[in-house]
Amino acid sequence: MTGGAANPWSGEVALTLDGQCHALKLTLGALVELEQALGADSLVALVERFEGGRFSARDVMAVLLAGLHGAGHPVTAAALVAAEIAGGPIEAARAAGLLLARAFALPDGDGA
Repeated sequence: MTGGAANPWSGEVALTLDGQCHALKLTLGALVELEQALGADSLVALVERFEGGRFSARDVMAVLLAGLHGAGHPVTAAALVAAEIAGGPIEAARAAGLLLARAFALPDGDGA
């Protein structure tokens, strides 16, 4: 999705790259890509790093790239690194943390 708002109820997060709004989403396939990109033993450790503010720029970019791919945007790592992110590094980190939170949150009132 480009040019519209993200749907938080489906786990999407909006991020503006080079002046275009994109929805990002961490699907199961995107989470596998993320584990491989970071060489992570578990995504729990990555989530804990974000929760504790101990994440790296590499973590942020890997989460954003996986989120772009999960939402169907065929962006390369090189293109993402070269892109202008509206809001800069702070917005990039906020979006990455929100993506992780939404990927692992249960819907409100689900009871499961």
